[in-house]
Amino acid sequence: MKIRFQTRKLEKQLATDKGLKKAYGDLANKIKQRKQQLEAAESLDTISKLPALRLHPYKGNRKDLWSIDIHKNWRILFEIDQETIPLLHDGGVNLREVTRIKIVSIEDPH
Repeated sequence: MKIRFQTRKLEKQLATDKGLKKAYGDLANKIKQRKQQLEAAESLDTISKLPALRLHPYKGNRKDLWSIDIHKNWRILFEIDQETIPLLHDGGVNLREVTRIKIVSIEDPH
């Protein structure tokens, strides 16, 4: 899957082991693993089949965001980064056709 980043700072933090460790401490290795899983996936459908990642969309004021679990309450929050979001007949998102995302943040949203 193709990945972009909300900010240049976030992109730099996630680009190297040193940047990850400096920004996220003990979470660095797990964040790196999750980023690699996102990059290796053909689409969000692949990610949805990995139960440990617990892919899910947000609702309310964060309705355009999705997330995957990192560790405990920590999540990678992202948006679908396609001009037109592919939809199913029932109005849900067609995860097989989502091949580009934009990572917005890494946080504990709780």
